Amino acid sequence: MRRLLIATAGRSDYGIYRPILDRIEAEPELDYALLVTGQHLSDAGGGTVEEIEADGRPIAARVRLPETAASRGAVAEAMAVALSETGVLLAGEGFDMVVVLGDRFEIFAVTAACVPFNIPVAHIHGGEVSFGAIDDSLRHAMTKMAHLHFAATDDYARRIRQLGEEDWRITVSGAPALDTMMKAELPDRATLSARFDLPLDEPPLMVTFHPVTRQFGEAERQTRALLTALEAVNLPVVLTAPNADVESDVIRRLFDAFLARRAGRAWLVESFGALNYLAMLREARAAVGNSSSGLIETPGFELPTVNIGDRQLGRTRAANVIDCAADADAIEAAIRQALDPAFRASLAGMANPYGDGNAAERIVTTLRDVPIDARLTGKIFVDR
Repeated sequence: MRRLLIATAGRSDYGIYRPILDRIEAEPELDYALLVTGQHLSDAGGGTVEEIEADGRPIAARVRLPETAASRGAVAEAMAVALSETGVLLAGEGFDMVVVLGDRFEIFAVTAACVPFNIPVAHIHGGEVSFGAIDDSLRHAMTKMAHLHFAATDDYARRIRQLGEEDWRITVSGAPALDTMMKAELPDRATLSARFDLPLDEPPLMVTFHPVTRQFGEAERQTRALLTALEAVNLPVVLTAPNADVESDVIRRLFDAFLARRAGRAWLVESFGALNYLAMLREARAAVGNSSSGLIETPGFELPTVNIGDRQLGRTRAANVIDCAADADAIEAAIRQALDPAFRASLAGMANPYGDGNAAERIVTTLRDVPIDARLTGKIFVDR
């Protein structure tokens, strides 16, 4: 039996992994355990490890990291801890392959720890671009350390090839989150309303906003601009908590003040969990923020989406995405465009460029069948 170690650092990647884990569990030739770290175990992150425990997923290790919300130095320290503790785990247990996803600094450290052990790494969501975040550099570095690549689109696969990777290592799988969106039974409106104490008779704006890590010092200005625009539009707002990047503490502080001003019209949910989050997108009037979910998942609901600033600059966009600068007037104008019934009507029947909902099958088939040998671990650079 082939044993996989799968690294997860927060609610966002765990939700993406869910259909992959389900498919692995149905495969008799594969076994797996999770390395749980990052925001899952953060005091400020809502204790999202509880979702993993409730799902009954096997956990090989829990790697608690320093809190990173207020300090760039703490991010470097957290990377060091994640790298070191992953090394301890790999030295003590026999894993045949490590699976990583995305571009978070915690997952970069896990990937780097695999290098001295010569353990093959499978990377999901490589080849993408997000110029506004330091994650951009980390993602491409992970591509060069990884041995298998599961790209969400043809464009992203082409970029992986530009980085010198051999064609046979690359699979255009699509985005695994779409598997859940297309195939899972999502909670209905009444269930969501009761579970999170949210009145949903009037569709809210769904807002997810994170620090832009290549624009350190700008979080307060950008968040104030967002909140000013939301107040001007004067609709119900559901906020999700920011991730663990530096200056997320600034965003949280401003969110708290906004919630106090808008009591009864604004709510914050620390973590919905994957199924509930997708169901909230289904119920929303529009999505607003700078999260990758605004580009990947929202097209499947034909949901108007306002993408703010540079955090996702460079990613593939569908017709539902309205880009705007991170200032109050631009954000307000973009929201009003998203709320225009004619704009929403124009999205009927739109295609999602991120796949067909069968990513997990493609990924798990490759993880099961690829020979683990010198050809896999002995990477060459292809000059093109």
